[in-house]
Amino acid sequence: MVHKNIHGHLNELPHQDRQYGAVNRILVLSYNDLPSPLKPCFLYLSHYPEDWEIPKKELIRLWIAEGFFPENKEFLMEDLGEKFLEELIDRSLVQVSRRDYTGTNVETCRVHDLLRDLCTKKAREELFLEIIQKPLHELKVTLAESMLRRISIHSSESSVYVKGEHPKLRSLLVSQNEELVDLCISKYKSFKFLRVLTLAKRSDCNEPWHVSTEIGNLQHLRYLKLYYNGKMILPRSIGRLKCLYTLYIKFRRDIVIPNVVFKLERLRHIVIKSGGIFSFYGFHWRQGFTSKNIETLKYIKVDEMAAENNVVLRWTNIQSLGIAFNRAEYVKPTLILLAKLQRLRSVSLNFFDGSHLDLEPLSQYYHLSELKLLGRIEDKPHPNGHVLKFLPSNIVKLTLAASELSQDPMAVLEKLCHLRILHLQEAYIGSKMVCSANGFPKLDCLRMIWLLELEEWEIEEGAMPCLRQLELLGVESLRMLPEELRYITTLQELNLRGMSSSLEERIKGIDGREGEEFYKVRHIPSIHIINSIPK
Repeated sequence: MVHKNIHGHLNELPHQDRQYGAVNRILVLSYNDLPSPLKPCFLYLSHYPEDWEIPKKELIRLWIAEGFFPENKEFLMEDLGEKFLEELIDRSLVQVSRRDYTGTNVETCRVHDLLRDLCTKKAREELFLEIIQKPLHELKVTLAESMLRRISIHSSESSVYVKGEHPKLRSLLVSQNEELVDLCISKYKSFKFLRVLTLAKRSDCNEPWHVSTEIGNLQHLRYLKLYYNGKMILPRSIGRLKCLYTLYIKFRRDIVIPNVVFKLERLRHIVIKSGGIFSFYGFHWRQGFTSKNIETLKYIKVDEMAAENNVVLRWTNIQSLGIAFNRAEYVKPTLILLAKLQRLRSVSLNFFDGSHLDLEPLSQYYHLSELKLLGRIEDKPHPNGHVLKFLPSNIVKLTLAASELSQDPMAVLEKLCHLRILHLQEAYIGSKMVCSANGFPKLDCLRMIWLLELEEWEIEEGAMPCLRQLELLGVESLRMLPEELRYITTLQELNLRGMSSSLEERIKGIDGREGEEFYKVRHIPSIHIINSIPK
């Protein structure tokens, strides 16, 4: 019956929907069938450029800032956003690009070209969103009240200067790599009803960016993202942004944050981090920061006052937390407090002083799934065992960076039976590493970066039975690949960068002949070897 009547059904589409052509008329059915709350969520995707990989967290936070779903005491708006996105995916309107470390949740998504065309046309037709694309020779964007309330700027230039007046403007979006954009606004008071704003500033000198005090006039602002590749100084007027849900700041050198920021009680996500490899730099702990709604808090520096102040127990909704410790003795009392936060899923701990660390409270973090430990960790033989033995047993993704461990960490890490992703970056300064039989039963991805002293790596038969991706970067002293790699039949991808040229030669061979070690990796479909070091 469907086969017989499909053409008749399509011909019954409203006349205005026929403008999209034969294929898109079918896609219009999917849009028309969407429940009313989902339609603006779908149309909002039109502001991203073609083939853009859309971060899920960013998208949901923008939906919330736009007011697509109201606050509700029974559930978090972020959870509702997850459900909306999953429904768009189930309806094939959105494609999953990458899953996160759990292997099940969405990390990034994208929209098929045909659907994006439909989305863009519908957004314009329904006066929902306008895209401004500037040619190469133009830098200035003049906004006017006649334009739509949501503006997305796509520019091939690195500098965009926004001027004019648009008192009805609600969203000013720039979907581009923020490190390549310089977006300036002439007068903030011309856009005083803005809910969403992204500002980026580039500089080739050491001049600090004094963010304009006029930003405090945008009192309806719910989402604010700032980027600068130098020192950033925020004005006290930012404390007037009482509606702010998300504050995302990325800087390069230093940042000055007034205390009034920590009195914004509606803040749900605050991410303030440096743009370097390690986010050691953030903002100092403020006792006045007591928002009950906070879900993401990165990165804060704490001292002994954080342990003495039980206000952290009010953060009942917090899921992602980044902390930098000045002294090792502050770690244990702080971790004891945080263990009581039942929704906590992701924790990053940065150590300026890693001597005599006591990580025992981590063993009580039953709900934790992602953990990052950044900074030197002293691991000399101790009567209580290895310092890493207290890692949460349910951990799924683990990153150890700049740890400089002297003992082989694999003996402890391979017992984490739920571990799927392991990143070791300057984490081990020993010369030999052993992965025992039956170790790492669920490990899917292993990345080892800059383990400069590692010469010998042994994998016993039966270890890492689920490994799919292996990356070695800068492990330049490694003499040969483990023999047992050939028995890990699940391997799909091998990336070798910055290895010794002699190892590369033994794998790739010379003049079209296979290298003497190629038999170890012959079964791997994707092999990339680049930037070898003469040795």
